[in-house]
Amino acid sequence: MNIGNVRLDGKVILAPMAGVCNSAFRRICKEMGASLVCAEMVSDKAMVYHSKKTENMLYFEESERPISQQIFGSDVETFTEAAQMVYEMMHPDIIDINMGCPVPKVAVRSQAGASLLKNPDLIYEIVSSVVKSVPVPVTVKIRSGWDKKSINAVEVAKVCEKAGASAITIHGRTRSELYSGKCDLDIIKKVKEAVTIPVIGNGDVVSIESAKHMLDYTGCDAIMIGRGVLGNPWLIKEIDTYLKTGEVIDKPTYEERIDMCYKHIDYLMKIKPEKVVVLEMRSHVAWYIKGMPYHKEVKNLIFKASSKKDIVEILDNYLKKLYNEKEG
Repeated sequence: MNIGNVRLDGKVILAPMAGVCNSAFRRICKEMGASLVCAEMVSDKAMVYHSKKTENMLYFEESERPISQQIFGSDVETFTEAAQMVYEMMHPDIIDINMGCPVPKVAVRSQAGASLLKNPDLIYEIVSSVVKSVPVPVTVKIRSGWDKKSINAVEVAKVCEKAGASAITIHGRTRSELYSGKCDLDIIKKVKEAVTIPVIGNGDVVSIESAKHMLDYTGCDAIMIGRGVLGNPWLIKEIDTYLKTGEVIDKPTYEERIDMCYKHIDYLMKIKPEKVVVLEMRSHVAWYIKGMPYHKEVKNLIFKASSKKDIVEILDNYLKKLYNEKEG
């Protein structure tokens, strides 16, 4: 599929998860076969006010291309200025407008993210202005609506297309549902039927079966995976391989899961201070080893680690224990 002039070689896209999708994690997912990786969202206001922390979030490596950078905000002028700054500083392949984030800090206090779904006229102004201001395709990520009484994804998708968006990603839940309940595939299907630009389905893709069902049922052009790859980036490879060849590949071994922890640490160490790496890896290691023998004990040790050396030693000992038990 194409998003504007950007060619994607598959149907599996990494979602822009806040606090997770930095360059290290994106590189791992790209290596697993993601056709597009989306960087975690940055604030339009933070960009305009030259927040160093926010500007650092724009870092990426050429191997991650094609890459999409997501921006959130609620004001046409600052959104447009931020999009221009992101393009000039980063040169992403795609710029994505967040109209789906449900967290109160964004959707309520900042009147951004999913809050924009309540104002289609403002949506048109923002999308239209951003499209005119940057030379790369602009996409929009939305939810089905603000709540069950205001399901307006079809209307919003049409507005975005009219304003010049090159693709729409729709998460099949309302803002009020957050991540509870089930993803509504019917609304994704309706959006696909209502517009001519590519539609990317998002929500509850956790297996080959759920990915295939979303694609078959809704007719969407691609799927976006978020929480399903936490601790399991192999899911991208599983789905991508199946969709291209029909082959079901093996699940990662315990050793492969621990090896991925080492790789993740090394990638993070290249872009962040060790103290930050340790804090981030506590969560990632817990996700990678979830369901493995003694995972709770190891998780408790990892959460007490204070250096890269500590984490590596804990994982080394864990691997030896698993190996000895297997040999015994």
